[in-house]
Amino acid sequence: MQKVEKQELFKQIMGNYPTGVTILTTTDEGGTPLGLTVNSFASVSLEPLMLLWSIDHRVSSLKEFTEGGKFAVHVLAGEQQELCKTFASKVEDRFSACEWKLSDNKLPIIEGAFGVFECKTFKTIEAGDHTVLIGEVTDIQIDPEKEPMLYHRRVFGPVPQEFYLSEVNS
Repeated sequence: MQKVEKQELFKQIMGNYPTGVTILTTTDEGGTPLGLTVNSFASVSLEPLMLLWSIDHRVSSLKEFTEGGKFAVHVLAGEQQELCKTFASKVEDRFSACEWKLSDNKLPIIEGAFGVFECKTFKTIEAGDHTVLIGEVTDIQIDPEKEPMLYHRRVFGPVPQEFYLSEVNS
């Protein structure tokens, strides 16, 4: 099998793997907020609390995320599709599209997310054309009234109600 064919199959399988959707935020040296949409996100450890995500080496804010020492992970709520699109786009001032504030840890926190993890960078690992960032969680927020966003087959939105019907019938 050729390399290009393997890459296409890889993308097809990964695109069919349902995930949540996050926005990662940090600031540059001058305090300007930076953010991007990410779905490569997973838990790592409960003791201490740790998580990971990865960033493409072509992203313009790569240095700020990999060398900044801290970041926030926003697990998006189902109704935040427009925000998801904005932070996935080439729009420069992405934060003008949302309400946000700086946390006590000096991280930009976007309002309306299902949950937010504030992290200090524990480790970065070069992996192919991405860098994996492992963060130790320093603060957590959750809005139990919200449902998280789901991404599947290049479509994102709230978790379908049919998903919960299987719980009732089991």
